[in-house]
Amino acid sequence: MIVCSCNVLSDGAVRGCLNPGPACPRTPAQVYACLGCSPKCGRCARTIRAIVQKALADAALADAHACAASCASECTLKKLQTADEGMAA
Repeated sequence: MIVCSCNVLSDGAVRGCLNPGPACPRTPAQVYACLGCSPKCGRCARTIRAIVQKALADAALADAHACAASCASECTLKKLQTADEGMAA
Protein backbone atom coordinates (compact mmCIF):
# COMPACT_ATOMS: atom_id res chain seq x y z
CA MET A 1 0.00 0.00 0.00
CA ILE A 2 1.32 3.46 -0.88
CA VAL A 3 1.55 5.61 2.26
CA CYS A 4 3.30 8.62 0.70
CA SER A 5 2.07 9.58 -2.74
CA CYS A 6 4.52 12.51 -3.03
CA ASN A 7 7.54 10.20 -2.75
CA VAL A 8 5.73 6.98 -3.77
CA LEU A 9 6.66 5.16 -0.58
CA SER A 10 4.94 1.93 0.36
CA ASP A 11 4.32 0.59 3.83
CA GLY A 12 6.73 -2.24 2.94
CA ALA A 13 9.49 0.26 2.15
CA VAL A 14 8.91 1.98 5.49
CA ARG A 15 9.02 -1.32 7.37
CA GLY A 16 12.10 -2.36 5.38
CA CYS A 17 14.20 0.46 6.79
CA LEU A 18 13.29 -0.36 10.41
CA ASN A 19 16.01 -2.49 11.92
CA PRO A 20 16.12 -2.87 15.70
CA GLY A 21 18.99 -1.02 17.33
CA PRO A 22 20.18 2.46 18.12
CA ALA A 23 20.46 3.51 14.45
CA CYS A 24 16.87 2.55 13.61
CA PRO A 25 14.72 5.46 12.36
CA ARG A 26 12.22 6.53 15.04
CA THR A 27 10.49 9.49 13.41
CA PRO A 28 8.94 10.11 9.99
CA ALA A 29 11.79 12.52 9.17
CA GLN A 30 14.35 9.80 9.95
CA VAL A 31 12.41 7.32 7.80
CA TYR A 32 12.42 9.79 4.88
CA ALA A 33 16.18 10.27 5.26
CA CYS A 34 16.75 6.52 5.45
CA LEU A 35 14.79 6.08 2.22
CA GLY A 36 16.65 8.93 0.48
CA CYS A 37 13.82 11.42 0.21
CA SER A 38 12.24 14.27 2.15
CA PRO A 39 8.70 15.12 3.21
CA LYS A 40 6.68 17.18 0.74
CA CYS A 41 3.11 17.80 1.92
CA GLY A 42 3.38 15.93 5.24
CA ARG A 43 0.01 14.15 5.06
CA CYS A 44 1.71 10.76 5.39
CA ALA A 45 3.68 11.58 8.56
CA ARG A 46 0.97 10.30 10.89
CA THR A 47 0.72 7.01 8.96
CA ILE A 48 4.49 6.57 8.87
CA ARG A 49 4.69 7.27 12.61
CA ALA A 50 2.02 4.61 13.24
CA ILE A 51 3.89 2.06 11.09
CA VAL A 52 7.13 2.77 12.99
CA GLN A 53 5.47 2.46 16.41
CA LYS A 54 3.71 -0.79 15.49
CA ALA A 55 6.85 -2.33 14.00
CA LEU A 56 8.90 -1.44 17.07
CA ALA A 57 6.21 -2.75 19.41
CA ASP A 58 6.02 -5.99 17.42
CA ALA A 59 9.80 -6.35 17.56
CA ALA A 60 9.80 -5.81 21.32
CA LEU A 61 7.04 -8.38 21.82
CA ALA A 62 8.84 -10.91 19.68
CA ASP A 63 12.00 -10.21 21.70
CA ALA A 64 13.74 -9.46 18.40
CA HIS A 65 15.79 -6.74 20.07
CA ALA A 66 17.97 -8.20 22.76
CA CYS A 67 20.33 -5.55 24.04
CA ALA A 68 23.75 -6.42 25.28
CA ALA A 69 24.53 -4.91 28.68
CA SER A 70 26.76 -2.33 27.00
CA CYS A 71 24.01 -0.83 24.84
CA ALA A 72 21.05 -1.10 27.23
CA SER A 73 21.36 2.47 28.51
CA GLU A 74 21.74 3.90 24.97
CA CYS A 75 18.94 1.85 23.42
CA THR A 76 16.30 4.07 21.83
CA LEU A 77 13.88 1.15 21.56
CA LYS A 78 13.78 0.88 25.36
CA LYS A 79 13.38 4.67 25.64
CA LEU A 80 10.46 4.54 23.18
CA GLN A 81 8.79 1.75 25.17
CA THR A 82 9.17 3.74 28.39
CA ALA A 83 7.74 6.87 26.76
CA ASP A 84 4.77 4.92 25.35
CA GLU A 85 4.06 3.30 28.72
CA GLY A 86 4.14 6.71 30.39
CA MET A 87 1.66 8.10 27.88
CA ALA A 88 -0.76 5.21 28.43
CA ALA A 89 -0.80 5.67 32.19
